[in-house]
Amino acid sequence: MIEAHGLTKRYGPRTAVDGLTFRVRPGVVTGFLGPNGSGKSTTMRMAVGLEAPTSGTVTVGGVPYRELPNAARTVGALLDARAVHGGRSARNHLLCLAQLAGIGARRVDEVLALVGLSEVAGRRCGGFSLGMGQRLGIAAALLGDPEVLLLDEPVNGLDPEGIHWVRTLMRGLAAEGRTVLVSSHLMSEMALTADHLVVIGRGRLLADTSVREFVERHSAGFVRVRTPDGAGEQRARLAGVLVRAGAHAEPEPDGALRVTGLTAARISDLAHGHGVRLHELAPHHASLEEAYMRLTQGAVEYRSAAPAAGGPAAPGPWPPAAPGHAPGAVPHPYDTAAAAAGGRESEA
Repeated sequence: MIEAHGLTKRYGPRTAVDGLTFRVRPGVVTGFLGPNGSGKSTTMRMAVGLEAPTSGTVTVGGVPYRELPNAARTVGALLDARAVHGGRSARNHLLCLAQLAGIGARRVDEVLALVGLSEVAGRRCGGFSLGMGQRLGIAAALLGDPEVLLLDEPVNGLDPEGIHWVRTLMRGLAAEGRTVLVSSHLMSEMALTADHLVVIGRGRLLADTSVREFVERHSAGFVRVRTPDGAGEQRARLAGVLVRAGAHAEPEPDGALRVTGLTAARISDLAHGHGVRLHELAPHHASLEEAYMRLTQGAVEYRSAAPAAGGPAAPGPWPPAAPGHAPGAVPHPYDTAAAAAGGRESEA
C-alpha cells in the first residue's frame, strides 16, 4: 500500500505538490491522473525516494522508500523509459540492475520473455524504438517481482497489441493482490484499466474515488434526438413537449436536439404520444474523458491557444528547471538523467 499524508514539495517559490493525502490500496489498479504540470511525476518520484518532501510523508507499506530493507524487491517503478545506457544491450542493462538488487540472471531472462524482448535482448538499447524502450522499462520495474508498482505513462509509444498487453498485465498483477499505481493521459485506456482514480491539479487533490463514481459525479449523459429533415415544425413541437416534461433540449448545429433530464424511453413515448416521427434516438453515456475534462478545466497550467492568423501560436512557458542532485549523492536505481532530476513535470 502507498500512503501520502500532507505531501508537499516546493522548488523555491513554486509549489509542485500541495498537501496531498491519498491511499493506493492493493488488489486494484489505481489511475493517477492530472494535467501536465499537475505534480504527478514529482509525487511518484517522492514515493520512490528520488525527491525529499518539503513537508508531509509518503510511505510504502508504512515505511519510507529509503528505509525498505530491499527496495527493488518491494517496489518496481517505470518513471522514464529513456533512463538507460544506450551502449548496453537490453540484457546487460537488466543484469546491472539485477546485480545491484541481488537478483539472479535467470530472472532477467524471465522478464525479457514476459515483455516480449527475448529476441532482441542482445541489441543495444540506444537503437530501440519508443515502444521497445517502454517494454524494457516495464521489464526493469518487474525485475524484483515487487508487491508495489508505479508506472508513469507505461503505454507511451506502444501499438494496440502492446497497449492491450500492458492493460492485461496491470489488471493481472492487481488481481494477485499487488498495489498498482499508473499515470496516463489516455482516458479511454484508463476507463478500461483502472478501478480507482486519484486526480490532482496544480499539485492539489481533486478526486479520490472509483471510476464509476467519478464519471457519475462529474459528467452527465444525454440523448440525441432527430426528427425527419425538413420537419422543423415537428422538431419545435417536440422540443416544447420535452421541456414541459422537465427536460432541457438544446439544438445542435446539424439540426438534432441534445436532450438531458429524460431517458430515451420517455422521450420516445412523448414523441409517439404527440405524433412526432423520430429518425434518431441515441443515448450518449458519459465518459471518463468528459468527466476528467470537466473537473480539471480550471487546473490546466499550460493551455493551448488558437493559432493566430498568419501563423501558429507561440509556445507556452516551459516549467522552470529544478535543482539537481547534491554533489556526491549516491545514484538511485530509478533515477533518470541528471537533466531530469528535480521533479520535472513536462511529461506528466
